[in-house]
Amino acid sequence: MPSSPTLTRVTRLGMVNAYLVREDDGLTLVDAALPRSDKAILKAAQRIGAPIVRIALTHAHGDHIGSLDAVAAQLPGVEVLITARDARLLAGDKSQDPGEGGKMRGSLPGAKTEPTRLIAPGDRIGSLEVVAAPGHTPGHIAFLDTRDRALLCGDAYSTLGGVAVSSKPNPRFPLVWMGTCDRPRALESARALRALDPSRLAPGHGRIVEDPGAAMDAAIERAAG
Repeated sequence: MPSSPTLTRVTRLGMVNAYLVREDDGLTLVDAALPRSDKAILKAAQRIGAPIVRIALTHAHGDHIGSLDAVAAQLPGVEVLITARDARLLAGDKSQDPGEGGKMRGSLPGAKTEPTRLIAPGDRIGSLEVVAAPGHTPGHIAFLDTRDRALLCGDAYSTLGGVAVSSKPNPRFPLVWMGTCDRPRALESARALRALDPSRLAPGHGRIVEDPGAAMDAAIERAAG
């Protein structure tokens, strides 16, 4: 069911999320979840009654691009959007640039589907503003819905077992931390996203949290401690 009039969460086992964002011209799919999630994603779009016209990726980890090829194959002409930095990971290039901290972590299987457009912080995708959130991967981004300030944060935060920043392990769900490349930078990104004062937090892992400010503050404090 829709999480809001414009945002629908599609989840596998309550653990891995993709989102459908309603726009005037159809739906933006944010992330593509695990492999074999395509049927659930396409059925959710059918229930909403609008076509998926674009796929916007927060980053290139396997649990966020797992069904990209399968979904794109069933949607001829669909736009596929990702940052230039994570497009390299999507293409299978795991090399690091000078000055990038940490090391590549997490599942990076790549995909056959190539992006149709490279996006950068400050760009607009319908109602979504692209927001820099590097650290989990070098080119990780979030999306802020300018209509209601819902923040689709990818893996900058998770909410399984409580709201947590990806720079520090959450004992109840450590997988996001395990996949984080540059943990100090991930903490900086968490602070920057908190400064946006989002109305709701829609993570890649866990439930949507309404009025998340206090929980984000507590997560940042724990991560910085």
